[in-house]
Amino acid sequence: MSGPLVVVGDSLLDRDVTGAVGRICPDAPVPVFDERSATDRPGGAGLAALLAAAQDSEVALVTALADDAGGARLAELLAAAGVEVYPMHLPGPTAEKIRLRAGGQTLLRLDRGGDPQPPREPSEAVRELLTRARAILVSDYGRGLLRQPTLRAALAEATAPLVWDPHPRGPAAVPGARLTTPNVAELRQLTGDAGAGSALSTATRAGHELRRRWRAGAVAVTMGAEGAVLCHSGSAPLVVPPPSSLDRVEDTCGAGDRFAATATLALGDGAPVAEAVGAAVAAASAYVAAGGAAGLHREAAEPRPTLAAARTAEELVAKVRADGGTVVATGGCFDILHAGHVATLQAARRLGDCLVVCLNSDRSVRGLKGPERPVNPQADRARLLAALDCVDAVVVFDEPTPHQVLARLRPAVWVKGGDYARDGAAELPEADLVQRWGGKVVTVPYLAGRSTTGTISAARKRGLHLVKGAV
Repeated sequence: MSGPLVVVGDSLLDRDVTGAVGRICPDAPVPVFDERSATDRPGGAGLAALLAAAQDSEVALVTALADDAGGARLAELLAAAGVEVYPMHLPGPTAEKIRLRAGGQTLLRLDRGGDPQPPREPSEAVRELLTRARAILVSDYGRGLLRQPTLRAALAEATAPLVWDPHPRGPAAVPGARLTTPNVAELRQLTGDAGAGSALSTATRAGHELRRRWRAGAVAVTMGAEGAVLCHSGSAPLVVPPPSSLDRVEDTCGAGDRFAATATLALGDGAPVAEAVGAAVAAASAYVAAGGAAGLHREAAEPRPTLAAARTAEELVAKVRADGGTVVATGGCFDILHAGHVATLQAARRLGDCLVVCLNSDRSVRGLKGPERPVNPQADRARLLAALDCVDAVVVFDEPTPHQVLARLRPAVWVKGGDYARDGAAELPEADLVQRWGGKVVTVPYLAGRSTTGTISAARKRGLHLVKGAV
């Protein structure tokens, strides 16, 4: 579906002030906070739009902006992130949330802006935008934008998939929302549920109640480190756990926004609700693991993550290289993972201290193998590879060759399966590039008779044989 992802909701100006506490104030028994740096970022619906834009999506934000320095700063930050803003006039000052942080923890939050003021009417441009949206995310932060009657009417008439991320102080979702995404605490306040029993039973009971009251298609109850519970038309809820446990949680601010934005993008692409919620859980977990909102503007002076905590190939490579280790990389389509692939990957991993797999994207595979390939999409291929113990990171590249990603990672060893040598290739095509930074190019033993093309051909022949036998 074409058109932008449209985020609708209350925006705030968030400021993280980082410093240190090392003494007590002489005139009162309170700690003294020494400011070292400060970083501004969009908050509320602005953060949801920022996170959606970071996923290479066209994003438009409908929000109320005040005519003050805070509103101007919000507009500047959103424009820099590639978010197109459709403002509604906000009387009064911009709401600001200032967090004082030290040692990776929030010590105090200071709120500015006072009581919310009702915004003015949405423009014709806003109403037209909602009619051509690819998907709509309502990010309610309880400051009154979603109570605006004309805006609510336009949302109710929109035909795009609508996700409603509610706030206990906000209004009910418009009828017909495809998905609503409260956390457990919000859900209890919205329904008045006392929370008897386990968290799962509360999420299921109250989730179905909210779905009934709001006439929503489904309710995804986010449960922090436990993932999400999807209450839909079926009798049994769908429990979606995170892909892995978090060793250390630094800052969960914005995790709900990341969840809602990812789910909305997936629905806009035509995904079923269950699949969209699964993608949202994985994205929110990765966001928290990377440091949450604090990780959006991490200072270069902070310590690098450990190997176990590295979340990107770049972080992994930097850590291994800083520790004096050897970075190994290999690449390919890995369309149907077979024993030959595993043998190559295991052999490659033994050559160093980490193995990064450079994976051809779907478009790249089509260019190399033809329009019927790949059999498996890149997200599935990357997930299978990452699940192998011998693989430490996976990088997807869109070009015909891995030259660009290799130039970025600069591995010490570049590995290909021994089928290249068997086929008589005098030199691997990446050899000149890798040797520029002193890297080595090697091949490793390859299991004969294993290939994706052969597997596909054998499956087709077997299918044809079975069809003939049935006739």
